[in-house]
Amino acid sequence: MGRKTEQKVRTYHRYLGFFLAGIMAVYAISGIVLTFRNTDYLKKEVLIESKLDIGLEGENLGRALGKRAFKVDKREGNLVYFEGGTYDKITGQASYVEMKMPLILDNMNKLHKMHSGHPLYWLNIFFGIALLFFAVSAFWMFKPKTPIFKKGLYFALGGILLTVVVLFV
Repeated sequence: MGRKTEQKVRTYHRYLGFFLAGIMAVYAISGIVLTFRNTDYLKKEVLIESKLDIGLEGENLGRALGKRAFKVDKREGNLVYFEGGTYDKITGQASYVEMKMPLILDNMNKLHKMHSGHPLYWLNIFFGIALLFFAVSAFWMFKPKTPIFKKGLYFALGGILLTVVVLFV
């Protein structure tokens, strides 16, 4: 590989690294916060009042509320009680409390968990491709015969092995 190509890859790596620093910070923060998604850490209680279809029962009520593993606790007349709230079968009025992240963290988490049906899915694809380029282009930062390059290969192999081991533990 020629000196000119090597310099281009180094330049792309440098400026892409600066650009990706902001995106990586967002993904890092949301990744850390997502680790605690099964707890109420950083969440606040939010009262939600909504008008649903009348006469909903069981799974249909849970679906309308957007709740997984929905379970009715008890029924008293027209009122259906479930964890954190009630639903009136005659009026369709639902009132319940949800634990929600602050808006900025909630949006960051949505970005982190995005799928191909989301309008901004291309950002995840760009980020993944850019990180892959970043990882590969790191090997153009040093000459292949230098000790630091060889140590870099060992560290890269260590990172791969650690990830594989953790995936199977």
